[in-house]
Amino acid sequence: MKISAKVDYACRVLAELARLHGAAGLAQIDHLARVEAVPANFLAQILSELRNGGLITSRRGIQGGYALARPPDQITLLDIIETIDGDILELSGNHEGRTGRRMEQVWQDVRAALGEKARTYTLDMFVSRSPEEMYYI
Repeated sequence: MKISAKVDYACRVLAELARLHGAAGLAQIDHLARVEAVPANFLAQILSELRNGGLITSRRGIQGGYALARPPDQITLLDIIETIDGDILELSGNHEGRTGRRMEQVWQDVRAALGEKARTYTLDMFVSRSPEEMYYI
C-alpha cells in the first residue's frame, strides 16, 4: 500500500488551512503552495477536489481564497483519503481460486481496520504548533 503524493499534499495544505481557521481572510493559493512546498499547478487540482468533496470552500476575486468548510476537529484523515483517492484500500475484483474468497475477507478486514484508524485522526492533530517545529530523522 502506498500513500499518494496527492493525499500527502492535501493533508499538508489542509493542515495549513486548519492553522488559519478562524482568522480573518482566506488563504491564497500562492501562500499555501509556498508554505507547504506543493507545486502550485498540482495544488490547484487538489484544491478543486477538496472543494468538490465538501472539505473546503473557495471565493474568487481579489479578496478570494480558500478556507475549511467545517472545523478542523470535524475533518478526519479518512475524509481526506476518500475525497482524494476513493477507498482507503481498493480491492481487485478477482476472488476466484481455492483461496480467493478467504483473501477477499482478509483484505476487507484490513480495509476496515485502516478506515477505523484513519477516522481517529482529525485535521486539528496535523497542525504544526509553531513555525520552528521541524522533525529530523
